[in-house]
Amino acid sequence: MKIVADEDMVNVRELFAPFGDVVALRGREICAADLRDADALLVRSVSRVDARLLKNSPVKFVGSATSGADHVDQAYLAARGIEFANAPGCNARAVVQYVVAALCAGVPDWRQRTVGIVGCGQVGGRLYRCLTQLGVSCRVYDPFLDGEGIADQVSFEDILCCEIICLHAPLTRGGPHPTWHLIDRNVLERLAPGTVLLNAGRGAVVDNRALRAHLTSGAELGVILDVWESEPDIDIELLGLVLLGTPHIAGYSVEGRLAGTLAIRDAFCQWQACEVTTTGRRTNVTSVAATACADFTTTVLSTWDIGGDHRRMLTTLTQPDTDVGAAFDQLRRQGAQRREFSYYRISAGVNSASAKDLEAVGFVVTGENQR
Repeated sequence: MKIVADEDMVNVRELFAPFGDVVALRGREICAADLRDADALLVRSVSRVDARLLKNSPVKFVGSATSGADHVDQAYLAARGIEFANAPGCNARAVVQYVVAALCAGVPDWRQRTVGIVGCGQVGGRLYRCLTQLGVSCRVYDPFLDGEGIADQVSFEDILCCEIICLHAPLTRGGPHPTWHLIDRNVLERLAPGTVLLNAGRGAVVDNRALRAHLTSGAELGVILDVWESEPDIDIELLGLVLLGTPHIAGYSVEGRLAGTLAIRDAFCQWQACEVTTTGRRTNVTSVAATACADFTTTVLSTWDIGGDHRRMLTTLTQPDTDVGAAFDQLRRQGAQRREFSYYRISAGVNSASAKDLEAVGFVVTGENQR
């Protein structure tokens, strides 16, 4: 069996070698010619999987190590009898921790503001639970929830009144509630001065051209973007206007990426009716030296210099004659070794005011003298 895989999938060779010949390629560069004699295709969100890619190929299994699947033409796969699997929720914890770190870095008083969450699936739901544990006032808009276990559901109009708006909706163009350009010029103009807009979902949920025009006009809007329209060839002018900008790394933790590959491996084994082994699974490893428990914000930012990622992205992509797309992808790869909060062991006294909050976002908190 020949398995063509995105080379940036964590442990993909190790996990799939028992089942065939693994050919690892750059995800954006996988083309139809690479699949002429392939039986399985393993991708991330950077690969568009549709008729143009798969026509005349013998591929019978497509796995995407991602939560979302808007880069895959699932109707085409179903019509061709091609098995499809993705990994819902594999990076949800990482994205929530991105939101916490970004707000700590860019919005000092964020815990005293009302946060509106658009989309309450794997990521949005986890974010809601995390923030409410921290005592943050939250509102949720998701027309598909039907009142399921969330007391703070409101209309989209009410979300626009929130002081911070976090976007975690999938990208859809059809159906009763399409999200493509959900945040357009008209919506932007209705936001109150001082609002913070954070998008760590899908780039095209926000009309990037309208957002650039809105910010250029002098609007008092703080913007945090991890996802962009037309990735990797993003709008450089818009990058220069945002509060924080990162190269689609919100869910790009070591733990989240491994979970995605493992989920696809397990689905592949189920499709092949073979035994799922524990090969390639890693348990969380705590840091060698425990980190002293300072205040909440200091501790969060000591584990991830997200502001440095923003400055590095801005400096790199604005250099003269830069290939923006290639540089964007390279920056994303450089961030691939980011660890989730659960990697870190925090030492704290039993009465530490911040210990409970640090645990709520995923840190391992121990007693003062424990290691």
